[in-house]
Amino acid sequence: MYKPSLLIIGTVWVAPNASAAGSRMLQLMEVFLQQNFHITFACATNKSAPFFSLETLGIDEVEIQLNDASFDEFVRKLNPEIVIFDRFLTEEQFGWRIHEQCPNALTILDTEDLHFLRKTRENCIQKNLDFSINELKKQDITKREIASILRCDVSLIISTFEMQLLINDFKIDASLLYYLPFLLDVISENQIAKWKSFEERAHFVFIGNFFHKPNVDAVITLKNEIWGNIKKQLPKAEMHIYGAFVSQQIQQLHNPKEGFIIKGFAENVQEIVENTKAVLAPLRFGAGIKGKLTEAMICGTPSVTTKIGSEGMHQNLPWNGFVADDFSEFVEKAVLLYSDKNVWKTAQKNGVNIINSLYDKQQLFKPFINRILEIQQNLANHRAENFFGSLLQHHSLQASKYLSKWIEAKNG
Repeated sequence: MYKPSLLIIGTVWVAPNASAAGSRMLQLMEVFLQQNFHITFACATNKSAPFFSLETLGIDEVEIQLNDASFDEFVRKLNPEIVIFDRFLTEEQFGWRIHEQCPNALTILDTEDLHFLRKTRENCIQKNLDFSINELKKQDITKREIASILRCDVSLIISTFEMQLLINDFKIDASLLYYLPFLLDVISENQIAKWKSFEERAHFVFIGNFFHKPNVDAVITLKNEIWGNIKKQLPKAEMHIYGAFVSQQIQQLHNPKEGFIIKGFAENVQEIVENTKAVLAPLRFGAGIKGKLTEAMICGTPSVTTKIGSEGMHQNLPWNGFVADDFSEFVEKAVLLYSDKNVWKTAQKNGVNIINSLYDKQQLFKPFINRILEIQQNLANHRAENFFGSLLQHHSLQASKYLSKWIEAKNG
């Protein structure tokens, strides 16, 4: 029986227990598996723990080389109908090769989050600058990622904030964008009945991959600006820090006497979060949807975060706890959530409402697949409408192509 072919080119191997990006990729794969696609996941980096074996899902895993003509032969033979790039970097590296070898393949950029937004915010924090759209537009990474979005047939945008930013401030045609947040199961009454009660839970938790700079900054902020004042008011509470790739910088913050405990990699995130009273995430920069905060909602665990933490995640619905940028207010809200059962239970219900209203995969995946099939069936017209995309394909990819070929020749 014929199965359409989907090629996903990943920056790294899929690790859903280590990052929200890994969970997101598995969600996308599930959608295409349900549509009977044969999926190949290709990656140019070495495998390192804790990656997930995609072969258990019937997905082929292929190691590929950067700046190497062997990829041309591989992709020509595979001849995929659809190609997904997991970040703009993989589109830069392999997009021109796809365009040359498989010109009729529909190309999808899964932005994960807008890297240029996250990087510019980080830069502004480090240099003590005010973040602005003008500052965003100055950055080279912005130009690169926007160019990548224009070159692809459609880009998946995970946050409502980022959709509006691209359409309003960068004038990207809406036909090139598709809003697709996390694809999650609804939280049933049966699940809610099994959740631990307010009285059965204890402590605060932060979970995040420490290759991700916003997480490093958030934990340092927790330790230096927030935790001491919470501990004074809640002397029995502890702050538990979990995450893959713990650095020496993070490990040095471990202080059991102060109740600030670095736990390291979490084998079972859900089990940890559903035994915790509240998630704290003082994110000062970042972008996209925060997996740690949707995970909290799925586990019935309220959270305190910042405006950037909650950005693009809940539309006009009340947050699953509190949103506070001021550190003293953050402390006050964390203590209130930890101490007041009624406040805590209201926050928990808000989280259920957010997940069930905005992230229900059954409501999201059919319109998504329909849109992809629609573009696929009218690909020539869709591309003709995207003049700037074809212009960029012609010019900037020629540059990428010749640089890549020069590196290949040099390596040879």
